Amino acid sequence: MNSRRLPLLSRKELEVHSTSTSCWVTLYNRNVYDVTEFLDEHPAGGDLIMDYAGKDITQILADPISHTHSESAYEMLNDEMLVGYLATAEEEEELLSKHQNMEVIPDTIDLTEFGELPSEELLKVRTDLDEDYRKHKFLDLNKPLLMQVLFADWSKSFYLDQVHRPRHYGKGSAPLFGNFLEPLSVTPWYVVPMIWLPVNFYFFYIGFTNQNKILALALWSLGLFVWTLLEYLLHRFLFHLDEFLPEHQLAFTVHFLLHGVHHYLPMDKKRLVMPPTLFIVLCYPFYKLVFAILPYYAACSGFAGGFLGYIMYDCTHYILHHAKLPSYLQELKTYHLEHHYKNYELGFGVTSKFWDQVFGTLLTPEDVYQKKN
Repeated sequence: MNSRRLPLLSRKELEVHSTSTSCWVTLYNRNVYDVTEFLDEHPAGGDLIMDYAGKDITQILADPISHTHSESAYEMLNDEMLVGYLATAEEEEELLSKHQNMEVIPDTIDLTEFGELPSEELLKVRTDLDEDYRKHKFLDLNKPLLMQVLFADWSKSFYLDQVHRPRHYGKGSAPLFGNFLEPLSVTPWYVVPMIWLPVNFYFFYIGFTNQNKILALALWSLGLFVWTLLEYLLHRFLFHLDEFLPEHQLAFTVHFLLHGVHHYLPMDKKRLVMPPTLFIVLCYPFYKLVFAILPYYAACSGFAGGFLGYIMYDCTHYILHHAKLPSYLQELKTYHLEHHYKNYELGFGVTSKFWDQVFGTLLTPEDVYQKKN
């Protein structure tokens, strides 16, 4: 007796398997057998079986005019060949009714065409790496990426078009350096609050305990507000330098390191927050500026507010890609993912849409990216 859990199959699915490379038949209009391997072994030749490929063989097996088959012929249709059971019309109707709204999740997916935001389930499906490289001739995800960008011979328009079309690596993080530098390019989200919150608290504490408390909190709040503007400006004018990018492979490489790799692989869990080394490089000029224009303790308070804004931004960025959220944040999540999957030239706000509204870069449902000629 067959102890495997076998699927209920529709007649349409049975009929698909009617070739010499995939030949299925049914017995008693119920048991579905894969007899492909038996084609060459059939005493009367495989052509006779092919006449019934995708059909029921109950009558022909018992037909005395054609040939009355012995019991051993039935035994040849063994458990190894059994692949499922043919659904009755009633069962098929019930299955279709029960699962009519069910989404079928493919093994691989191509999301390189901008349009409607894919469902969250599809955002977990990997890209066919070999097919993607064959089709687009951009980056081979089976090899380290950075050297490919540095030594390629692309035009700027080709690079920008391709790097913003999302791929899903599907097995951890794609190799960027492919050597000992690799750990510097990946950062779990919890590293950001773990490393930087104590530093942030130190600046807040120094500012709060060494000046008027109301003034300290006001400066802290101002710093937090300034960060929201800085977040928008950095995202729009540094990370998406894009059209102002020099037509040179070295410029493409820097762009790829800063932000291009994130748009190319938007669901990579370990490339959603800024590596500490890169943050120090980008943060240092702002740190020097704040402490140059404000008295020391005032600068501590203001810097602590902006610094906390950055920490919240990076953690928010991670959860917008990988967490189920309450309604307000879910709306923000949709908005940010549409920046990746619908139009990367709009929707630069991550923690809010405020500055997009101010500067006219709000991403609306109608704003699907159109490739420029």
